[in-house]
Amino acid sequence: MYQTIQNQLLKLKNNRIFELFVVSVIIVSALEIGAKTYDLPPIAATMTYFLDLFITVFFLFEISVRFIAEPNKRAFFKSGWNIFDTLVVLVSLIPIQDTEMALLARLVRVFRVLRMVSIIPELRILINSLLRALPQLGYVVLLMFIIFYMYAAVGSFLFKDINNDLWGNIAISMLTLFRVMTFEDWTDIQYETMDVYPFSWIYYLTFIFFTAFAFLNMVIGIVVNVMEQEHAKARQASDTEPSISELQREILELKAMVRGLADKKSD
Repeated sequence: MYQTIQNQLLKLKNNRIFELFVVSVIIVSALEIGAKTYDLPPIAATMTYFLDLFITVFFLFEISVRFIAEPNKRAFFKSGWNIFDTLVVLVSLIPIQDTEMALLARLVRVFRVLRMVSIIPELRILINSLLRALPQLGYVVLLMFIIFYMYAAVGSFLFKDINNDLWGNIAISMLTLFRVMTFEDWTDIQYETMDVYPFSWIYYLTFIFFTAFAFLNMVIGIVVNVMEQEHAKARQASDTEPSISELQREILELKAMVRGLADKKSD
């Protein structure tokens, strides 16, 4: 009996229409969260309340389907996305009316939008790529901080008397350099210092070259490289992983073999 239910839920889980409906509910959940940030009339507020109840119950049903359909229950919780989805669903069950946990429950409901990532494999690949790239990006960020620190120290020594609000100390200088790196009216800063130091343009152009161009390309290269590796792993896993139809066919063959052996023994 349980095996039959599990097989039916497995078919439902892998059904394309069901997956699209789950994605649709997640989108509706995001819209419902955005709608609550406005001052709604009483009718609309009541509709969003019942809509939130439906979304919460549906997400509970969907995570239950995925859990029951999983043959190996321990393997279900080995996936970080499954743990995240389970926690979001469970915390969403907390009543949000007149309780101390109301703020927490509302914040968790915002994170329900992230369930889109766990549903769509392509988004999971993007997130996994970013997470796997973090160790390599850490060294790039460290090197960028060193460049920032050196240029901020030089800028503070040279330009402090020109504009104390922008170059008063090394911390403020680093914020000013971040503004230069993002090209936010950086020419105004440059022309102000060039009135006193005509060759200060070299300071800005070299800094922009190191940060906005060189380091940005490093970051893009690392992320793209890791993303290609993740796509290769996904393709390899899809090639080696048997399809549902193949598994079902093998199960039917095994059942036929068992029935044949049982008929021979009865004869």
